[in-house]
Amino acid sequence: MPDITSLDSETVKIDPNLQDQEDTPDTIPGHPLGVKPSGNALLAAENLRNAIGTFSILPDELILILLEFLDGPSLLRIGRTCKAFYAFTRAEELWKGLFSWSPPTSFTWRKTWRATYLNLPLSQIPNLDCSHLYSDALHRPFYCAHISLDPFACNIPARNQIARLPDLTPEEFHKEWTDRPFILTEPVKQWPAYQQWTTDSLLEKYGDTVFRAEAVDWPFKTYVDYMRNNSDERPLYLFDRAFVSKMGLKNGHINQEPETTYWTPPCFGEDFFSVLENDRPDRQWLIIGPERSGSSFHKDPNATSAWNAVVRGSKYWIMFPSSSKLPPPPGVYVSEDQSEVTSPLSIAEWLLTFHAEARRTAGCIEGICGEGEILHVPSGWWHLVVNLEPAIAITQNFIPRGHLSAALDFLYNKADQVSGFRKDVTDPYERFVARMQEIHPDLLEQAWEELNKKNEGKKRKWDEIVHGKTEDEGPEEAEGGGFSFGFGDDSDVEVP
Repeated sequence: MPDITSLDSETVKIDPNLQDQEDTPDTIPGHPLGVKPSGNALLAAENLRNAIGTFSILPDELILILLEFLDGPSLLRIGRTCKAFYAFTRAEELWKGLFSWSPPTSFTWRKTWRATYLNLPLSQIPNLDCSHLYSDALHRPFYCAHISLDPFACNIPARNQIARLPDLTPEEFHKEWTDRPFILTEPVKQWPAYQQWTTDSLLEKYGDTVFRAEAVDWPFKTYVDYMRNNSDERPLYLFDRAFVSKMGLKNGHINQEPETTYWTPPCFGEDFFSVLENDRPDRQWLIIGPERSGSSFHKDPNATSAWNAVVRGSKYWIMFPSSSKLPPPPGVYVSEDQSEVTSPLSIAEWLLTFHAEARRTAGCIEGICGEGEILHVPSGWWHLVVNLEPAIAITQNFIPRGHLSAALDFLYNKADQVSGFRKDVTDPYERFVARMQEIHPDLLEQAWEELNKKNEGKKRKWDEIVHGKTEDEGPEEAEGGGFSFGFGDDSDVEVP
């Protein structure tokens, strides 16, 4: 990291009226520099934006994009030219990007990305009075970082409530619940992890262990400092796939493994990706994060289902069913092949803008998964999840028999979107089919038959639209061509 602390101007003065103030939990504090939303400029007698010269013809969002191309010293220099540019160069996303691009070997978290990058105590960072600057691009992230999540997670309509059950047997799950989200209230409470894990207990034992938190790899003690002292609109989410080996954990039912930390509830025990053994894709993650952290709308990888167990804290979930007939959730835009998903920059922004519409949308279901509870996410379901308080969770992906055909379809037809496999695992589809043919040939054949029926139905509908349905078409004409999988022989795979 360059030594640029000396570049922070010593001539600017801290306005004592803009220091941190006591606020009630439901009150959003004022921007630390006094920046106001753009609408306030309509009646303003003074606007600091007039001082930025030719740059004033550019939208604020474009100015911030241009500033992303500057390094730290350059940001500090342009920030000294006027109060408006000082406010623009204080945008936390700029410094977060610099930090992620070139992380230091050692550092102390100092509550903000800018202070951490510059290695300055907050007391040495001036807050100029920029109360005559009006910018949604600067004010919105601060506002979103301080909104209360309670109004969005409460008063859930009865029709939207995620089902809550004490527990399920494997037979009940496969018969009635494979395609439905639900929350189980009892299984997790038997885990030693539920009885023993807290942030402090993990910190004591694993403080120096390095975990993955999105774009950074930090010792756990550093992440806890960040988790407890940040004002990010989109807080970093610790999401580590190698936590079992890093923490030296044992997992398996306590009857088979006395020193186990947690185990998969029996109703989720069937997982056909297990036939790949060590060649299977990533399947389990430790998830830790502060309030407001979470995952924006997505579907789980490789057409898998998942369970998500909350060990500490609570999470709000909002979900939409998998269907080719329904559009994606409000505010979510998907490319034609569904490989790219675009949505608002942060969960808070989506909640502010689209939550009310989503709650009225057909198929929407919502719920809070509390401490000691576990939620089921069926294959293909859209879901957004946000921590209502600091939370610790474990999640695992799996393929139950009810979604085996969906996984085969995904592995074959969306090979470019398959994820989580090691680089040396080539052609995951062929490997998976070969192992299923060896271990579960009957279930594999059933899954292929389901796919063929599904795609024959699509072909018939297409033929009816294009050619019209005839009364006397024979069985051969009715079946037509369509999608089919080979069964390990020399037959061709046909895709319509």
